[in-house]
Amino acid sequence: MENSAPARACGIDFGTSNSTVGWHRPGVDTLIALEDGKITLPSVVFFNLEERRPVYGRLALHEYLEGYEGRLMRSLKSLLGSKLIKHDTSVLGTAMPFKDLLGLFIGELKKRAEHNAGRAFDQVVLGRPVHFVDDDQAADQEAEDTLAEVARKIGFTDVSFQYEPIAAAFDYESTLNREELVLIVDIGGGTSDFSLVRLSPQRRDIAERHDDILATGGVHIGGTDFDKQLSLQGVMPLFGYGSRMKSQAFMPTSLHMNLATWHTINSVYSQKSQLALASMRYDIQDTDGIDRLFKLIEQRAGHWLAMEVEETKIQLTEAQSRHVPLDRIQPGLSVELSRALFESAIDPLLARVRGSVSQLLGTAGVGVEQVDTVFFTGGSSGIPALRQSVAAMLPNAQHVEGNIFGSIGSGLAIEARKRYG
Repeated sequence: MENSAPARACGIDFGTSNSTVGWHRPGVDTLIALEDGKITLPSVVFFNLEERRPVYGRLALHEYLEGYEGRLMRSLKSLLGSKLIKHDTSVLGTAMPFKDLLGLFIGELKKRAEHNAGRAFDQVVLGRPVHFVDDDQAADQEAEDTLAEVARKIGFTDVSFQYEPIAAAFDYESTLNREELVLIVDIGGGTSDFSLVRLSPQRRDIAERHDDILATGGVHIGGTDFDKQLSLQGVMPLFGYGSRMKSQAFMPTSLHMNLATWHTINSVYSQKSQLALASMRYDIQDTDGIDRLFKLIEQRAGHWLAMEVEETKIQLTEAQSRHVPLDRIQPGLSVELSRALFESAIDPLLARVRGSVSQLLGTAGVGVEQVDTVFFTGGSSGIPALRQSVAAMLPNAQHVEGNIFGSIGSGLAIEARKRYG
């Protein structure tokens, strides 16, 4: 394959938590810097009310945390395959279709990549999870079609897709000097995706690799689901989760569920939610938690709290516990979150991940002892319990860590070069 010229097309890894753009050039790092010299752009939009403009990435999070008035939107990818994608949301006082919101962010990725590459990109290979939607092929196809429609609307003329774990496999393959049977474990913000792929230096330049992909699978569990369980088990009890009504029934949980889920936090601030909460207060045995919940809503501190939970999850990768001060809600209020609590909270999710890997191996007709390598990628692949959980299933495999935020974007760039030259 001719390698002397830069590729015509780019690869975009639009992630639930972070996004990257890859462009294959000889002798140059594949990933394009997108913000302050960094290869990732957090998948975040903040609509700054004072300046009436959208802000993206780290700057968006910074302005929100600095206390600027506005609307923070995160986990945008989770909209794909959800019923919300066909609806509008209120932004700076006007209705904006959720599809247009996706277009704003992906358009910003395109603009920044083109600026730093010094050229336009008309063709793109977009990464996609193995399943946008579990067990619903029609909804899954609709999610891919929506993403393609958004990409064309922002100016891409040729749009194609590759499974994210397959892209990560191609990135890993570029480092190999012998053949390996590799299980790609890609744990992103919204999905866990798996591929069993035969990789070797001799196969790198073959355009059609269908026969080397032994099986693909996945489950709709990712970093935001781990955050949610940590929030519900460790933090939300302080805000009334699990409280008893005077009837001895448990307090309804929908508000806590919404607060623990990135793309539904704003719904808690609605008048309807607050009225429901106010009427519930009369029927609750201990009002301390519900009163803190009112303070949290009054301060619109849901995203702040979700960021604290996410930061705790990240720190628990190395630490055994993290102390989280909550003085913003109530002076002297805090919570100690331990790795043991976190692992207990996510254990049912890890069981589903293991089930998906077992199913994948069964589909491929491959025994656990035949897998040479487990390649971990994706922002949530560093969680110790998750790694141990998967690794214990494959006793003979070596464990390799890819660039947890960059492997997919690099692999998509390799694929874009193959497809478009």
